[in-house]
Amino acid sequence: MIDTGSSNQRANLEDELRRADCQPGNLLLIVITHGDFDHTGNAAYLRGMFDTKIAMHADDAGMAERGDMFWNRKKGNPLFRMLVPILFWFKKADRFTPDLTIGEGDNLAEYGLDAKVLSIPGHSKGSIGILMANGDFFCGDLLTNLETPVLNAIMDDGAVADKSIEKLKTQNVRTVYPGHGKPFPWEAFLENIR
Repeated sequence: MIDTGSSNQRANLEDELRRADCQPGNLLLIVITHGDFDHTGNAAYLRGMFDTKIAMHADDAGMAERGDMFWNRKKGNPLFRMLVPILFWFKKADRFTPDLTIGEGDNLAEYGLDAKVLSIPGHSKGSIGILMANGDFFCGDLLTNLETPVLNAIMDDGAVADKSIEKLKTQNVRTVYPGHGKPFPWEAFLENIR
């Protein structure tokens, strides 16, 4: 599984897992693309339910461990930093320490996924993407497609995000699956930035 959504969507996630006949023993790994609550919110719960492991980049692990989306990020907007913990907080039960840390070039074949990990910082320092052998790419929050494929407007470091985009241009990306919005052809994003 790549990302788990926020805990307030748990019932929907459980329905989807039941439909997929997910059982203890057949969910081998939960990969977290970055430490924000809307991507990690069900990871601890699912680890307990399915006796599985959670993997994420070390540079974002403190977000999940402390329940702090701003851990290891630049200062950013002070009002936003003040409101987020009030409006969107990690319950203690949803916090976790990852079982594995993963990063650039790690192969996920031993977990039944013909894919590799790409480090794509920008949205957060520890943002990663999962590139499948067939060119499907799960990008977390580096890119979005709410109306059109674009670089996410919420970035910890825009210059670093631009470097991540340049790196992706050298990869065999075909279809992008963003954390927010609909999947889109990689070429559609490239056309938007030309």
